[in-house]
Amino acid sequence: MALPLAFAGLPIYLHAPDFYAGTLGQSLTSLGLLLLALRAVDAVQDPLIGSLSDRYHQHRALILVLGVMMLGGGFWMLFHPHLSAPLTWFAMAVFICTTGFSIVSINLQTLGGIWQVSEHQRTRITSWREALGLLGLLTAAMGPALLGANSDASTAFHRLTIAYLPLLAVATWALLAWMKTAPLTRPQEAFKPSGETRGSWRALISNPWRRRFFALFALNTLASAIPAVLVLFFIRDRLGAAEYSGLFLLVYFLFGALAMPLWQWLSKRVGKIQAWAVSMALSIITFLWAVFLQDGQVEAYALVCAFSGLALGADLALPPSILADHIAAEKSEAEAGRMFSLMTLLSKASLALATGLALPLLGLAGYQPGITMTAELNLTLSLSYAALPCILKTITMVWLLSQANHIAQPTSLKA
Repeated sequence: MALPLAFAGLPIYLHAPDFYAGTLGQSLTSLGLLLLALRAVDAVQDPLIGSLSDRYHQHRALILVLGVMMLGGGFWMLFHPHLSAPLTWFAMAVFICTTGFSIVSINLQTLGGIWQVSEHQRTRITSWREALGLLGLLTAAMGPALLGANSDASTAFHRLTIAYLPLLAVATWALLAWMKTAPLTRPQEAFKPSGETRGSWRALISNPWRRRFFALFALNTLASAIPAVLVLFFIRDRLGAAEYSGLFLLVYFLFGALAMPLWQWLSKRVGKIQAWAVSMALSIITFLWAVFLQDGQVEAYALVCAFSGLALGADLALPPSILADHIAAEKSEAEAGRMFSLMTLLSKASLALATGLALPLLGLAGYQPGITMTAELNLTLSLSYAALPCILKTITMVWLLSQANHIAQPTSLKA
């Protein structure tokens, strides 16, 4: 399920706006404002989805089917627009699609949290899940070009939809079949109304382990989100290598997927917290190098993409595994959906914060995409893209190591 789930992300947020602007002639400004509003709604609804999934956990299979139907239906709508009102259709399709995406994503992560396996097996499971997700991203990146050879955009995206929906259906069938026999912990206590202590969000985050973990996760995600927001600007205006953008992203995601066995092995040898800290150190060293890259250094930046991709593997695999260990140790299966929905919310909020901070700050410094770069602007872009994430990653790594004993042993910090 991770592969078709991740596959949907790029078409929704990257290909669809380009299709509606380039093929249907819609305003980029209008599309951008709609996407901004829809992203805000998408992020805010995650805790609600987590709460409802916990409350009705005994119907999780039905919840997943509902999410899949919304995801598939919205995906079809998105690339088969109503030509009399394309912007309204776009907004409806994205809302339906992203709501379904969130329902499936949160419940899929929750299943990983309540699966009765050992700590090291959890890392292996999350590694495989995230690796398949990265392969889904790669497939989605290449799909429109391959399916659209010698045809127009409408035909290409129609073919993409026809290819995607059976994949989604087969993955759903396999997941539901697995759920019937998998050793899943059945929560003894379902979600309670917000006035009752156990079921309230305040009680959920009153646990000191959770406050530490989610704060670390948020700061680390923010550090990773800044270069994600600025990467295309850096490639085009700092390196002068816009024609290699696709190749750089391919290297990044491919190495992220290939790194999963490495982090699984290392976490088994030294522990998940230490392995996560090692990945942060690798990211810091890599982006320090990126600060000093000059125009035209394509090969060097490809190595930056490879090493930062390796670090990405740990960021994707280890935090969900650590949280799943905590859920098992605390017997908090009744709260698993809300905890994973909080992770999802923090990820989306970090990306929004990175966008809201990095782009305006660059604008204040005089940078505009595509302008002639001066030495000062080159330095500003390099510091924003690479040095600022290094600072945030360093703070996160030091904080993580200082809290390692607490976070690695969640049973010692009961609420």
